[in-house]
Amino acid sequence: MKILYIHQYFKTPQEGGAIRSYYLGKGLVENGFEVEMVTTHNEKDYRKVRIDGITVHYLPIPYSNGMGSIRRLGSFISFVRASKKVIRSIEGVDLAYVTSTPLTVGLIGLWMKKKLGLPYIFEVRDLWPTAPIEIGVIKGALIKKWLFRLEARIYRGAEKIVSLSPGMRDWIKQVVPEKDVYMIPNMADCQFFTKEIKDPKLVEFYHVSQPFVITYFGSIGTANHLEYFLDLAEQSLQNQLNINFKIVGDGGKLSSIKLSAYLKKLSNVEFIGHQNKGGVKDILNISDATYVCFADLPVLATNSPNKLFDSLAAGKMTIVNTPGWTKDLVEKYNCGFYANPNDPEEFLKHIKPFLENRSLLDTYKNNARHIAEQHYSKKLQIQKLVSVINNEKQIRVSDSEVYILTA
Repeated sequence: MKILYIHQYFKTPQEGGAIRSYYLGKGLVENGFEVEMVTTHNEKDYRKVRIDGITVHYLPIPYSNGMGSIRRLGSFISFVRASKKVIRSIEGVDLAYVTSTPLTVGLIGLWMKKKLGLPYIFEVRDLWPTAPIEIGVIKGALIKKWLFRLEARIYRGAEKIVSLSPGMRDWIKQVVPEKDVYMIPNMADCQFFTKEIKDPKLVEFYHVSQPFVITYFGSIGTANHLEYFLDLAEQSLQNQLNINFKIVGDGGKLSSIKLSAYLKKLSNVEFIGHQNKGGVKDILNISDATYVCFADLPVLATNSPNKLFDSLAAGKMTIVNTPGWTKDLVEKYNCGFYANPNDPEEFLKHIKPFLENRSLLDTYKNNARHIAEQHYSKKLQIQKLVSVINNEKQIRVSDSEVYILTA
């Protein structure tokens, strides 16, 4: 079977960032599927390359996290138009796998179904348009109404829908109760990330001046609201807690976050630029815990953040600041804790036992690694997708364990 995979922001491990589509595409190839990926890059010319068995079509459509709303919209529309041209040249496709964001990629799925008779599975990575509306990026009653209608139309046109979290699945089922909606969360790469002892050379390289390190890594944008992370650093400094705070990544809000840290005189905060997967692994080595940060908006509590699963795979205590399913996860399995972002003192209450008792910290780290292996491994998520495509209802994980795949 030949799969046409549509993802505007496809990334490889060497590039860093969200690499879910790389793993799923590679996993499909390893399971006997032929995969062609249509994506974009910030170069001037179209390029067609072969990456680990995936044929990738790079369309020359610039995009960055720092773009304003109008330029982003232009990038989205350009991708829809350019994709149609290259898709017409790809022969022998049996099924399309279309992944958002942005929601506009769903227009490609609808076009393929109508013009080419090609069925598609739609993967919902973030709830659009709900997320940008709650953040305040999209305003105006008419545009909101049009986008919600488009969302429902794209869902209804899909053969099946894949969501990344229970909250997303519940929302989609409200919109299209008649559709099969499967949950395949982001994945923990338990082969690449391992639970390691801190490397003295990395400790020196990353200026770890305190024995306890909490790291944020990922995008630095409006939705991430890293002001919350700075609040924790400020409270820790005022209470003389021996904690280093590392911020790893890039984005449109980086300059303002750096300025805030400077004005607050946060000597316990260090900024490290965007890293590829190898760089993230090195920084996780010297970290004791990670902080998964989002703005205090209901829709963001449905997210399935890559950084959380990388943290679990590396055996790190994982701190979350959204009251959704990630809170339930870290509390159920004792691999981290939830800290109300609007109450930094609550964070202090939760973190102090781990500063005072390293064996408690080690227990949480071991739990993190265990849950990554048992429930969120890369292998399991790929098996789920293969089963969704093949209309299978269950997955044999091992000789003694069967995973039931439910819509």
